[in-house]
Amino acid sequence: VQLQASGGGMVQPGGSLRLSCAASGFPFHAQAIAWFRQVPGNQREALICVSSSGENTYKQDSVRGRFTALRDNYLNTVYLQMDNLKPEDTGIYYCATERGLYCGSNVYPRYWGQGTLVTVSS
Repeated sequence: VQLQASGGGMVQPGGSLRLSCAASGFPFHAQAIAWFRQVPGNQREALICVSSSGENTYKQDSVRGRFTALRDNYLNTVYLQMDNLKPEDTGIYYCATERGLYCGSNVYPRYWGQGTLVTVSS
């Protein structure tokens, strides 16, 4: 299983950014993918999970209405569309998955991408 996150960068408050997570090595269309964020000194926190059918499960109320997880089963890629970004969204963003991942659970999946840094600052 390989996950490759990309698309991070610096953006001003109120701006938008789209992260990508390219996946391989497993039946992508049948597996949920979760996005996590880590701020230095803190644990990784789950933000949002997208099921195999594309349904979003939010894990943090702070991103509800601003973040959306999308998937393209032809490109084996999951996206995290982030709008109205705030300075507190700054962190390293990871995509993660494992066989049988259920978006309603609160587990740390087995497989992780390498992370991509998002900085929200004026």
